[in-house]
Amino acid sequence: MLIFFAKRLLQMIPTLFGVSLIAFLIVRLVPGDPVLLLLGERGGSPEQYKEMQINLGLDKPAYQQYFTFIIKALQGDLGDSIVTKRPVLSEFKELFPATLELGLFALMIAISIGIPLGVLAAVKQGKFLDYFFMGVSLLGYSMPLFWWGLILILFFSVTMGITPVSGRLSVLYDFETYTGFILIDSLHPTVLREEGFKPFLSGLHHLLLPSFALSTIPLAIIARMTRASVLEVLGEDYIRTAKAKGVSPARVVLVHALRNALIPVVTVIGLMFGSLITGAILTETIFSWPGVGRWIVTSLNARDYPVIQGGVLLMASLIILTNALVDFLYTVINPRLKE
Repeated sequence: MLIFFAKRLLQMIPTLFGVSLIAFLIVRLVPGDPVLLLLGERGGSPEQYKEMQINLGLDKPAYQQYFTFIIKALQGDLGDSIVTKRPVLSEFKELFPATLELGLFALMIAISIGIPLGVLAAVKQGKFLDYFFMGVSLLGYSMPLFWWGLILILFFSVTMGITPVSGRLSVLYDFETYTGFILIDSLHPTVLREEGFKPFLSGLHHLLLPSFALSTIPLAIIARMTRASVLEVLGEDYIRTAKAKGVSPARVVLVHALRNALIPVVTVIGLMFGSLITGAILTETIFSWPGVGRWIVTSLNARDYPVIQGGVLLMASLIILTNALVDFLYTVINPRLKE
């Protein structure tokens, strides 16, 4: 097991180098000069421009800048933001809990709705509910996230006034955060003693709409995968044996079939983490969610090279590490995959 996991970790190294190189090159192909943006509309004098270029390390050839970035990254230093002058790693640590909270809550929504819909569609194969649920899941998978998010804001926030438009918490509440997760920190004894459950409910209220928007595509994938997996298991001999013994249909599906059908579904759920992290970039931008995705988009507009390079590299590392962990757990479930 450990050898298998070690091999997966070694395979991460060339992938991460490739990601770092692509991020480095693409950000420099985007029109715009970070030095001119910092100097303002008038641009300053040529001397000021040259001095700032040297201070930022942008006066060196591109290959030297890349090797400097890689050497520092291997030492745990991703540089400082051009705009805020703060370490990129520190800013990432502050903002990532917001992205993780959004992604995990979206995954909970996708699992809690997608698996029951997939099971019900499999049981009702060829009937109206089957076609309806799979049609809705196909529609959800096909909708662009930026369009779907705007539609949800327009309907639930602007028209109905049910949910907030943006942010993580109402401006009425301000408390010290310990973990960075609003739903956890709002349940701290000090906060509960002073404000009760109002901050928690406010955080949950702000989280519902963006997490539902983000969960749409994973929900559709999980529902369709669950349906296909359950249908495959329902055709096995031991299922027919259980039916012949007089086991109730509900027990056959929920106990005998679903337990084995969930193996490939669990794998898909693990791999959904990557799509949730990448999808969070659009979701956070649309809903003004103060997470890593919005941070990278804002930095892209400011041509903040260290933030874009470091942020993309850190996100890619988390996604690749999660995929490796899913592969490892899958071999625990099915040891034949190690061969």
